[in-house]
Amino acid sequence: MAPRIRLFSAFILLMFCGVTYARLLSNPSELVSDGKGFHGFSSLLRLGEAEETCEQSYGFLPCTTNALGNLFLIIVYGYLMFLAATYLSTGSEMLLQILGPGIVGGLFLPMLGALPDAMLILVSGLSGSVETAQSQVSVGMGLLAGSTVMLLTIIWGSCILVGKCDIENSIAIDSQDRKGFSFTGSGVSTDTRTSYAGIIMAVSVIPFVLVQLPQILRITSGKHLVVLISLIVSASLLIAYCLYQIFRPWVQRRRLDYAKLRHVITGVLTNLKMRAMGRLYNDDGRPNIDIIEKLFNAIDENGDGYLTDKELRALIVGLQLHEINLQEDDALQKVMKEFDTSEDSKINKREFVVGVTTWLTQDKPSPPIDTKRHFEYIHLQAKRDHDLLRDQSDEVVEGEENNRWISIKAVLLLLLGTAIAAAFADPLVDAVDNFSTATTIPTFFISFIALPLATNSSEAVSAIIFASRKKQISASLTFSELYGAVTMNNVLCLSVFLSLVYVRGLDWDFSSEVLVILIVCIIMGIFASVRTTFPLWTSLLAFLLYPVSLVLVYVLDYVFGWS
Repeated sequence: MAPRIRLFSAFILLMFCGVTYARLLSNPSELVSDGKGFHGFSSLLRLGEAEETCEQSYGFLPCTTNALGNLFLIIVYGYLMFLAATYLSTGSEMLLQILGPGIVGGLFLPMLGALPDAMLILVSGLSGSVETAQSQVSVGMGLLAGSTVMLLTIIWGSCILVGKCDIENSIAIDSQDRKGFSFTGSGVSTDTRTSYAGIIMAVSVIPFVLVQLPQILRITSGKHLVVLISLIVSASLLIAYCLYQIFRPWVQRRRLDYAKLRHVITGVLTNLKMRAMGRLYNDDGRPNIDIIEKLFNAIDENGDGYLTDKELRALIVGLQLHEINLQEDDALQKVMKEFDTSEDSKINKREFVVGVTTWLTQDKPSPPIDTKRHFEYIHLQAKRDHDLLRDQSDEVVEGEENNRWISIKAVLLLLLGTAIAAAFADPLVDAVDNFSTATTIPTFFISFIALPLATNSSEAVSAIIFASRKKQISASLTFSELYGAVTMNNVLCLSVFLSLVYVRGLDWDFSSEVLVILIVCIIMGIFASVRTTFPLWTSLLAFLLYPVSLVLVYVLDYVFGWS
């Protein structure tokens, strides 16, 4: 209900903004006299000169040449694009419950995730004359470069910060974070498959190199042909990547495993709350260590100071594991793996306290704290996440009526997200262009900084939440999805961009922007391919790449005159 209210409120606000524009009367005789005589128009009764110089999108949406007005429109339209991205993500994941992660997870999820970006790039080069398209297409390039750079710098570095663990023997130890902000002794570790995703991301920049060959070789003829060849290569890489995702859906299976683990965690926390002789949280919101220790003593039936498989089994009673197709022994193994940091097949009091405290900290509700309701809600969310990500081979046959409703709801969300993205992409591009005119700030820098915040926010939040689990499996999932999102930007969004350039006969004049994409993708791709452990200092390098990218484009374009 809340997303629909936000969408309706934003739309009504735009409507009110639109109706504030009145017809400018140039003939005084059209006015009705009040008997006081006519003394000219008051500037206070006019909305500036926006009506004379800007064109309303679709003939009724608001427009202005004022910088603050356009900033407001960028925020509103950006929020609507964020809603579109959210609806597309939710709808596509719901289809997984019906169709499984093969085609849906490998084809629809990545493409629909990049749809808002692709839509903005498309409309930036379709509107108006060739001259207008050539001017506005820099918005699309700014978004393309900005999304890639933001995901691989700010978001990548943030995931290192929130997911850091102590590094011992070149491996980050799950859930152990005692060294604080040690540049070399703290960081995250991923598995080998995540390196494959990084290599694929690095390979996806090949079309950028091809389209730049005329500039590199200083060739003035045949540029249009080079754009066509780059488009074919980019489209081929897109098809190949989608086929790889369909036939090797290991990222989706990782999300499935994580959803099962989350179901077990929240179920165990719910059982602990029921067993607790007091609240699991203190009044200040921190885990209650005394209560957790008492819980350990209560579960440790033989009093030997260790919890065995038999004693742990009491924690998973009533978790309804059949709902996620998980056997009791598998659930026990997951709990043991989470707590048993010494790997001696039993859990001592310190390991139990540290493990439960970590779970409580990660799932801490906002005040006021109602722990039981909070864990019940999280438990239902975990089950829902599993249902959305499970494989067809694991599905429990459900009623046709329920499946039909899920399908209808998913399709409606997809249609709504697509409609919002299609409707407000063009007004957003116009607002960015008008804001650039009003402030003399190049459109590339505005779209580079602002637009990725709208179209990639859901991916960013999801990545940071996964990384905060401080586990190798969650870190691997996080970085795999980040590399996958960048790969889809490099092949799908670039294919759309090159199609515009080729069909409309636009000039390819984005050498500095392409250089920035190549530098960031290659550096981060090399990191991903040659190492699986990333110390904290690598996050500083990632953060530094973001401002360096902006400065590099400015210097190359406005100092050396590349553009």
